[in-house]
Amino acid sequence: MAVADYILAHQKGPAVSNLSSTRALRDIAHKHGVEYYAAAVGEVNVVNKMKKVRAAIGGEGNGGIIYPETHYGRDALVGIALFLTHLAKSKQSISSLKSSLPEYFMSKNKISLQEGMDVDGILAQMQEKYKEENHSTIDGLKIDFPNEWVHLRKSNTEPIIRIYSEAPTEEQAQQLSEKIMDEIKSIAGL
Repeated sequence: MAVADYILAHQKGPAVSNLSSTRALRDIAHKHGVEYYAAAVGEVNVVNKMKKVRAAIGGEGNGGIIYPETHYGRDALVGIALFLTHLAKSKQSISSLKSSLPEYFMSKNKISLQEGMDVDGILAQMQEKYKEENHSTIDGLKIDFPNEWVHLRKSNTEPIIRIYSEAPTEEQAQQLSEKIMDEIKSIAGL
């Protein structure tokens, strides 16, 4: 987030991350008056979206920074160099820089399903339940609430649904995950 804040302060252009990444990048993009776009999970999906929207910066929630001025791939050395440049030019401590960025908390969970269950059908029922909320189906189901979000992704290798949630507090993120897991269990008859 610090690198995105630095880049977008000096170079206008959209920001891109995947659906399971923090909402903080969207907040930073809007702070700088640029658009934010979400892509399906996976570096290739983020890069394709970045190319399509001509993004100035992108990456994934694991801290992988993609800076098109150098190349379209995650690059830890570029990320470190940009972070240190930002730190040096801002003359701030790391803790001061961190406190200037939006803060959210994430909860990561999963539900084990029985072999042969209709996972797509379960996700479709969840989508119907939350059809009035802002949501995306480009990679599972992500439901964006005003102050928090939850992303449901089925595994392609085992009968599980991964549940990622984010909220302003750790407790709220966990409560949202538990609520959604209870709803999925009810739909699945677990």
